[in-house]
Amino acid sequence: MSLLGKFMIRYKTSEEIAIMREAAQIVSRTLGLVAKKMHPGTTPKELDTMAEAYIRSQNAVPGFLGLYGCPSTLLISVNEQVVHGLPTDRPFKEGDIVSVDCGSFYKGYYGDHAYTFEIGEVRPEVKKLCEVTKECLYIGIDQCNTANRVEDIGWAIQQHAEKHGYGVVRDLVGHGLGKNLHEEPQVPNFGRRGRGKRIQNGLTIAIEPMINLGTEKVITLDDKWTIATADGLPSAHFEHDVAVVDGQAVILSTFDYIYEALGK
Repeated sequence: MSLLGKFMIRYKTSEEIAIMREAAQIVSRTLGLVAKKMHPGTTPKELDTMAEAYIRSQNAVPGFLGLYGCPSTLLISVNEQVVHGLPTDRPFKEGDIVSVDCGSFYKGYYGDHAYTFEIGEVRPEVKKLCEVTKECLYIGIDQCNTANRVEDIGWAIQQHAEKHGYGVVRDLVGHGLGKNLHEEPQVPNFGRRGRGKRIQNGLTIAIEPMINLGTEKVITLDDKWTIATADGLPSAHFEHDVAVVDGQAVILSTFDYIYEALGK
């Protein structure tokens, strides 16, 4: 492959998008199982073991495990951890918020999405952060249509988050998705309106706002994986897989299994 080809956007056929929906739904069901265990006393490693077994039972393989040297099926980030947290034996406690990011590899294609869970009663300002970050996700998805360009997605997310005084992470972005976990284009959660590549049918991307209660600045912890807020304030993260079909965004993943498990 030429260097130019390596960085081109890979638009998908309807058949490919159908497989990607299946890959995404495997992740969705996995996160539904995770939701049932989200209470004080559960450990991230318990969830990781359960998730790996379930994904393999679906004739898929964990999408993260072994990729870039990742040692786990789930990336589990607690409170001030933004993303890429490695599962530990430290139990969750009342008031924690926990981002769980999960991937699957199914019939040659990746699914990749995430949800931030609340453990018991969380502080009102943290609950609000989670609500607004989820709103940012759907606001971004609404911009993912053939009338717009890629930075319109990030522009809309940034406007909504900053209106509430939150920090929008700059160092990490959403991304194209397909036969590789990370493809072109990059999908930042900030941007200028009307900039970036024109959105076309067949585009498949992961949109994933990472929004901080305080500063947008982040640091990498000693494990070389976990990204945390520089000021130690909480961060929230939600992610969906999206395809552009007939000019509009179609969400391939779902939070329905999570909502069912949580009784929402």
